[in-house]
Amino acid sequence: MSRPSQVPLIAQAERHGRRFAVVDGQGSFTYNDLLDASSRVATELLAGHDDLREQRVAFLLAPRFPWVAVQWGIWRAGGVAVPLPVNATRSELEYFIDDTGASTLVFDAQAEPLLGPIAEVRDIRALRYDRILAHQPAELPDVASERRAMILYTSGTTNRPKGVVTTHANIAAQITSLIEAWEWSADDRILQCLPLHHIHGIVNVVSCALWSGATCEVLPRFDANAVWDRLAGSSLTLFMAVPTIYVKLIAAWDAAPPERRAVLSQACAKLRLMVSGSAALPVSTLERWKEISGHTLLERYGMTEIGMGLSNPLRGERVPGSVGTPLPSVEVQLVGENGQPIAPGMPGEIEVRGPSVFAEYWGKPEATRDAFRDGWFRTGDTAVIEDGVYRILGRTNIDILKTAGHKVSALEIEEALREHPAVAECAVVGVPDLEWGERVAAAVVLNDGGALDLPSLRIWAKEFLAAYKLPSRLLVLDALPRNATGKVTKPAIKAMFRDADSSN
Repeated sequence: MSRPSQVPLIAQAERHGRRFAVVDGQGSFTYNDLLDASSRVATELLAGHDDLREQRVAFLLAPRFPWVAVQWGIWRAGGVAVPLPVNATRSELEYFIDDTGASTLVFDAQAEPLLGPIAEVRDIRALRYDRILAHQPAELPDVASERRAMILYTSGTTNRPKGVVTTHANIAAQITSLIEAWEWSADDRILQCLPLHHIHGIVNVVSCALWSGATCEVLPRFDANAVWDRLAGSSLTLFMAVPTIYVKLIAAWDAAPPERRAVLSQACAKLRLMVSGSAALPVSTLERWKEISGHTLLERYGMTEIGMGLSNPLRGERVPGSVGTPLPSVEVQLVGENGQPIAPGMPGEIEVRGPSVFAEYWGKPEATRDAFRDGWFRTGDTAVIEDGVYRILGRTNIDILKTAGHKVSALEIEEALREHPAVAECAVVGVPDLEWGERVAAAVVLNDGGALDLPSLRIWAKEFLAAYKLPSRLLVLDALPRNATGKVTKPAIKAMFRDADSSN
């Protein structure tokens, strides 16, 4: 029989016993089920040794109960969990596995044809989940909270993704900060439809639920109608998603017959909290969702390296276009280009410190050093404090344009352009220009039947934007390029403008 766990998240779960932890397409599983399955996984991973001692274990499973059991099993054996993306290519998987130096791969039957050959070529131990559970649990090691727990890979822009290392203490701090701010309890029930190789799904949804003794319903993938069915047909209390998901849910609601719309809107009203994050939420989307659901979406700000840093309040006014104030245990400051404090009301780079901030970039000591300044993590995001709340202006090197001597927020311009009746989606970037430094360039996706050219867009936008903020370049696209988390990949859009220039 294994001793009580020293891993904070699992120690919490040991208090919840017969409560339901995870519900998926295969059934309903209690906390006791999860503890038993994860101890069997840990026993198999240990293979007679007393402790994995931070060996990296990469795993690829469908987002169901076994995914959680494997993650917890890795932790309980003293390993470092490396969740792999479900839709990754073989070359991407090989990069993550090689970069972490994973000693073991764990997968389900669906992923075996992809990961099995990778393990064989590298002579890495390969384990299939359904063949692990037959083993009886053995005694498991003590795992100190200061030890490394997980490596998640950032999306990357121009360079290969970096592995962000968090300790068990970091993860516990991220969880407890959100539980306090958003008042999680064992009575909560949340729907999980986000990718489980990013912090949003892993920490904000699954881990917060399981720390609290709540129930996490898991969908195998996002499907707008399936999400609406669950919102209408179960006792959910929370829902968290990215802006793209809310846009798709709005479209599905619009396409439903009137009587179905009424049922769905009434179902939303029963939830106590709906959250949006991982990308900027257009005000137009926030307002439309409020019309449909009655909820003002709670916007927050976070990233893989820090967990969540800022949040609008659970109780109190939520300011559209803002991300609120620092969460419990999180310190935030804005600084200028040289790291000096900025004057009130001026934009500056967000720096964060506190127990939730990551430990290191895996195998990249120089990148780790460069990411910190006097103990503060440099996020690379620019914000301004207005009326006491933070408003994100964008990535310092991507969303902050320098044109004709002015610093301009791409997000501000995007917010204005989305109001154009022909524009369904848009993304603004800066393209190099000898005279202006950078030109404001807009890539747009049009509504069905819409038409748009640059002169008419500029004339229309003069009502909302200063002259130096007006787009001087326009591309009309069928779809904006996005990464696995749904974020628009602005380097790809910049490349499209370069290609357009070279072809002219």
